[in-house]
Amino acid sequence: MNPGIADLPDATFREPADANAHAGTASSTQPAVAESSGVVTRIIDAPDVVLVGSGIMSSTVAVMLKRLDPRLRIQMVEVAPELAREASDGWNNAGTGHAGVCEMSYTPTRDHDGHVPIARALRIFEQFEHSKQFWGAMAATGVVDDPTGFIHAVPHLCFVKGAGDVDFLQARHAAMKEHHFFRGMQLTTDATVIQDWAPLVMEGREPGPVAATVGDGTEVNYGLLARRLCGWLALQEHCGVATGWKVTRLHRGDGQWQLGLRCVATGEVREQRARFVFVGAGGGSLPLLQTTGLAEVAGLGGFPIGGQWLVCDEPAICAQHEAKVYGATPPSSPSLGSGHLDVRRLNGQRQLLFGPFASWTTRFLKHSGQWSDLPRSIRLNNLTSLLRTAVRNWSLVRYLVTQGLQSMDDRMQALREYYPNARSEHWRLVQAGIRVQAIKKADRGAVYFGTEVFSSVDRSLAALLGASPGASVSVNIAIEIVQTCLPHLLASAEGRERMRQMIPTFDIDLKQPGNAALFEKNTREAAERLQLLPNQ
Repeated sequence: MNPGIADLPDATFREPADANAHAGTASSTQPAVAESSGVVTRIIDAPDVVLVGSGIMSSTVAVMLKRLDPRLRIQMVEVAPELAREASDGWNNAGTGHAGVCEMSYTPTRDHDGHVPIARALRIFEQFEHSKQFWGAMAATGVVDDPTGFIHAVPHLCFVKGAGDVDFLQARHAAMKEHHFFRGMQLTTDATVIQDWAPLVMEGREPGPVAATVGDGTEVNYGLLARRLCGWLALQEHCGVATGWKVTRLHRGDGQWQLGLRCVATGEVREQRARFVFVGAGGGSLPLLQTTGLAEVAGLGGFPIGGQWLVCDEPAICAQHEAKVYGATPPSSPSLGSGHLDVRRLNGQRQLLFGPFASWTTRFLKHSGQWSDLPRSIRLNNLTSLLRTAVRNWSLVRYLVTQGLQSMDDRMQALREYYPNARSEHWRLVQAGIRVQAIKKADRGAVYFGTEVFSSVDRSLAALLGASPGASVSVNIAIEIVQTCLPHLLASAEGRERMRQMIPTFDIDLKQPGNAALFEKNTREAAERLQLLPNQ
């Protein structure tokens, strides 16, 4: 059995104090935080925990740990001059609160009896419930203010056309509506009803079989949420958030992690030591893991995938679409999912985004990455895995290259599958984020798109690998990290109660029919706290 951090010799973690005693108390020596400009950089002495990266994953883990034990000394290190600038930033992701309602990639096939298995959709729905509960608790206790700044209620639609896809969507709906999670989901094959739900989708469409489902959903600005969580952390006693500092290496010695830090602006070099490290650096996680010398990292490689959005800023067009509309998963890219037409609210303005269009890249990060990221990540111990993956997934590689070479007319044609009357003069192309999918020896060349947590054998280090639905399930991942690497924080009744104050059902299986009433109670409370209910 692998030890947790509490079992390591001379561990500096203290027994948790009253979680509410200091949870909202700012250190008297801390400077004020401006949300637009980030926080004032501070590097603390002798941290218990160091988090690399400031996106939604690192910020969630940091705040959860501090709420579980306010005496923890926590350091966050971000290489960029701004917080949550990479994958979590609003322009670098779809902002979908992934809950399995509209994403057909979670229910892609039928079984031998013709039924559509929905286990994966149920799992992602429950995980997103954890996120809403946590965010609601943070809003209720003042950790983040005004939830309407980062989350909005938005209908989630599946739209399909053609007899085959219509039949599949009907089977999907029949399976999902039987569960209490999706009891409110509606299905129609009436084009006039779909036009009422999503006018742009039906405007100018040729007659033919169509169908759509609609259910309650959300649009989330994960970057703004992450910056607010970081802002709270920076004001807590014994905590520091440092921007513009790069973690250059991780070395295990004397029962601690030794971190090399370098200031991007001045070149100043520092060292820190910590008992536990979380690497939530997006595409930067793999290169950093490769410096650890851990045997379990050997053979680990990365497969970067870029993305692009078509964006519409025209107010008259944007005002007609208040939904996230996903389509059937195309056979050419089953692992990457379908395109989708989304309403977004970014930089104080309403936009429509369509995509993402995948593209080939060798960079691991959009802003601070370099073309040499992929070549420099290749080692003798991962070369075979990378080559096997390229050969086995050559159709995917070809698809990525083809996507990247598309003309604007090609992209507009794809958009017109969702918005037939779209005109090219109303749309512009912008770069989305980059995701690096983990390639492991054990996968034997297969590429499994998704999010997973890597942890060292001694549980002193954890890292987030992969991509979607990472942001949506960030809270569930944080729970997993606590349970796996820091179990002593939940070992007592008091510790479990502190977690329930943040996520009331963290240790309850809401999927079970007997917990339907409990689900309804907690999902409504979270929605009230996040101001997601009508007329709030």
